[in-house]
Amino acid sequence: MLKNRIESLDFWKNAGLRALRTFCQTAIATIGTAALIQEVNWLIVLSTSGLAAIVSLLTSIVLGIPESDVE
Repeated sequence: MLKNRIESLDFWKNAGLRALRTFCQTAIATIGTAALIQEVNWLIVLSTSGLAAIVSLLTSIVLGIPESDVE
């Protein structure tokens, strides 16, 4: 159940780690679009990665995550 999920500390720990991984993966992909480090638009990297992390957290809340055994 959704209520059990959002009340579980284990769930939030796992969802947070998943969101952090998503943030880092998105940042790496976004940085990789620039040919030179000077050409990286850091505002776009941070905003895109932050949005991806938020979507990851919302997805974990709605669908659950395999790492957490809370239903």
